[in-house]
Amino acid sequence: MQSTGIAPTPGQQTLMRRPLDGVTVIDLGQIYNGPYATFLMAMAGAKVIKIEPPEGEKMRRRGAVGGAMLPFAMLNSNKQFVTLNLKSPVGLALLHRMVAKADIVLENFAPGTMDRLGAGYETLRALNPRLIYAAGTGYGSYGPNRDMLAMDLTVQAMAGVMASTGFPDRPPVKAGPALCDFFGGIHLYGAVMTALVRRERTGEGSQVEVSMLESVYPALSSTLGLYYGLGGENPPRTGNRHGGMAEAPYNVYPCSDGWVAMLCVSDKHWEGLAAAMGRPDMLRDPRFVDLQARVNNIDALDTLIGEWTGSLTKDALVAVLRAQRIPYAPVREIDEVVNDAHMHARGTLRRVDHPDLGTVVLPAGPMIFPGSEGVELVPSKGLGADNAVVYGDWLGVSPEELVALVEQGVI
Repeated sequence: MQSTGIAPTPGQQTLMRRPLDGVTVIDLGQIYNGPYATFLMAMAGAKVIKIEPPEGEKMRRRGAVGGAMLPFAMLNSNKQFVTLNLKSPVGLALLHRMVAKADIVLENFAPGTMDRLGAGYETLRALNPRLIYAAGTGYGSYGPNRDMLAMDLTVQAMAGVMASTGFPDRPPVKAGPALCDFFGGIHLYGAVMTALVRRERTGEGSQVEVSMLESVYPALSSTLGLYYGLGGENPPRTGNRHGGMAEAPYNVYPCSDGWVAMLCVSDKHWEGLAAAMGRPDMLRDPRFVDLQARVNNIDALDTLIGEWTGSLTKDALVAVLRAQRIPYAPVREIDEVVNDAHMHARGTLRRVDHPDLGTVVLPAGPMIFPGSEGVELVPSKGLGADNAVVYGDWLGVSPEELVALVEQGVI
């Protein structure tokens, strides 16, 4: 395993502790949303205790199907793993004891679940007034859609993501990545950090919540621009073109051996593209003379560009676009991204030996804290691997009590 940190600047004698060092998080997250927020906290230095039911979290149980357990490994590095039956009065009492020593509790159950278990915010706040209680939901803890079951697919449908993804002559499609889950997790992390700042100022804990639906809405900005530009008419799906149909050229163009994404967002880019194509006449063509004209004649423009790019290999096209400093990127397959030399060099992707999955590439998180201590990426562990450490060493449960808790099915 590789330990990667930011190299100290010249003259720097010591590295700072990581920003969340000393913060303890009780992680009741499941699937993607909650676990990603707590993974970011762990990589920022927090002590994250992941609580799973005795049978394991749903994502762990996907491990029976090929590499389906990889997402669990990706989102649960650098955490401690305990099992706990929250439906047991003894298990609930253990959770209360943990909360009394913690800084943050995070969950993304359906609204009302924690209250029914006896672990809602008001109950936990009474045990620890400095506690930050974070809830990730699909639609929020109140409102007409509060109790709708939410998964990434269904939130994409509700949020307009599916209506704006795909091509105008075909049915709506979901975005490939789990956007809503991860947008929600990122915003949940941000909400917790904001609450921590407030606690530093006031000494008081608080409750925060983030809905997946509301997290993804701002990402529709270009599509919403087109909606209002059309006077409130639903915009068509734009495929690989700009969601607001406000930029041209803006597309994925064919090459003889693949595809390259390319766009021009300034006149300088457009002039560079005309030079790269050997077509200075396009700068004087009334159809392309300015941005509005190019948007109005986007089909003709894309045809001309596609005929040119189609005669080149990806590498040749990339070299030309790079030389002209035009925004571009080759369309890469997943294996190319997993082995991306740039992210590996930065330490944000790391190749590790996972106890269950073998050698895999795992993310270390996108947040870099220059001048802070490096952090080793510790792979996710087996179910209940840290029961003795957390309940015994940290919480003070005796060895005899631990044995009894196992026999009773509490842990």
